Amino acid sequence: MEFSVNRGIGKPAEFQGLKSQYLFIFAGGLLGLFIVFVVMFMAGVNQWICIGFGVISALILVYGTFSLNRKYGEHGLMKAQARRNHPRYVISRRNFSRLFNYELRIKNYEPV
Repeated sequence: MEFSVNRGIGKPAEFQGLKSQYLFIFAGGLLGLFIVFVVMFMAGVNQWICIGFGVISALILVYGTFSLNRKYGEHGLMKAQARRNHPRYVISRRNFSRLFNYELRIKNYEPV
């Protein structure tokens, strides 16, 4: 008996070109959109307004998700978010003269 080797091990999940995190964005967006649609319909909003809102929102979601996937790639969106959270520069509030007298601080150091 011969078994074929699974060559998909270690590769990211992919569906119609969407990779990894974009699948979660897409699925979560569609789920949220469905919940909003149901709430609007149950609240008594006209069904054609609900359908129009659902279709237009779904088209915007699909276009936005695929454009993010195309622009940033598999890991680029996480890198962009990390870059946004990383400080541009570190602020040191010490006096300028205190930066240069390191030896004096060590010499005068008394352990507790």
